[in-house]
Amino acid sequence: MQSSGTAEPIVRIRELKKNSVNFVLQNVDLSFANSFRRVMMADIPTVAIDMVEIEINTTVLPDEFIAHRLGMIPLVSSACDEAMRYTRDCTCDVRCQYCAIELHLHASCGEAGRTMDITSNMLEVVPVNKNGYESSGFEVDDGGEELAKRPDNFGHPVGKDDPDVPPILICKIRKGQELKVRCIAKKGLAKEHAKWSPCAAMSFEYDPYNKLRHTSYWYEYDARAEWPLSENAKEEEPPRDDLPFDYNAKASKFYMEVETDGSLGAQEVVHKGLQELQTKLANLILGLKPEPPETDAFQTAGGALGGPQTNGPEPSGAGWGGPPASAGWSPTSTRGTGAWSPTRTAGSGSGGPGGWGSPVTTGGWGASTAGSNAGGAGGSGWGSPGAAAGWGSPTQQQNGWNVG
Repeated sequence: MQSSGTAEPIVRIRELKKNSVNFVLQNVDLSFANSFRRVMMADIPTVAIDMVEIEINTTVLPDEFIAHRLGMIPLVSSACDEAMRYTRDCTCDVRCQYCAIELHLHASCGEAGRTMDITSNMLEVVPVNKNGYESSGFEVDDGGEELAKRPDNFGHPVGKDDPDVPPILICKIRKGQELKVRCIAKKGLAKEHAKWSPCAAMSFEYDPYNKLRHTSYWYEYDARAEWPLSENAKEEEPPRDDLPFDYNAKASKFYMEVETDGSLGAQEVVHKGLQELQTKLANLILGLKPEPPETDAFQTAGGALGGPQTNGPEPSGAGWGGPPASAGWSPTSTRGTGAWSPTRTAGSGSGGPGGWGSPVTTGGWGASTAGSNAGGAGGSGWGSPGAAAGWGSPTQQQNGWNVG
């Protein structure tokens, strides 16, 4: 088998139609080719009927049966990724013209001896005006540009008014039977429900001669006679029996055919599939990159708390238990200008400012009172020897908490 190596990927289109494309993908890994297949099937958004309100149903089919058949009808979804919002991403409370499309169906049979077919061509899309949908239940627009990007037949059943495309049968009714429903179509992915898948069929094949022995054929007499080769075998050389088995060989040529249900064209499905796969890989690479370290404001100079801080004594004069400070949390104040421990009176002998635990203070906790010559015996500290009013003072006063 051919090895991918460092050669560039090659896409060779063998057949292209409106709703199908047949191509060969070369020089890629098996995992990439299979991921591409899965993305085209399940990760491309389309529009489909998500809610059905049945007003009248006198047919032989139950409501759930009709609702399921309506949900599986493909709707035109060209440019759906830009022309419509997801309901979970919309700013409306319930639904609006940017995240929902309203369709009506009303059919009844009044002729005797006739069986009437109710098809997808009877679904009518409610037009949109400047203030939203003409029917009730939709909110006023918010100035979005999604409506301008929609084609004229956006949200219509596939093949409607096209004589070359047969309509999809919903049910059959006889005389006296009637069906009246209101449908709400929304944008979604096939990972949530298969009705949002743009692909009706997807073929994927590699190694048509089974040289890699990835498949074990069940046979009675001769595997080659009982298992016919596909048309893709013409693209490769048949194996030789005299060559040994190559355990290191890898598949590098993949034959793919995409057939859509008409909601999107085959070319659009392939292009959007590649874009979605590229986006997923880019998000994966971005998520694997290490995040830059965050800057800590407490560790940078000029931080939120006035510059660098240390665990020990602060020599600058604004620390806890440091020497007298002239600014900071315990600034010098003679009249209490807003600091936490300002000096309340002036005239102390040592004249120390009011820091927390400063050796000489005039109004701090455990400091001397105003008018002392050396700040020895105070009158307002907690548990000070000469306290006149404090907690647990030796001479109990009437202002203390331990008055007898």
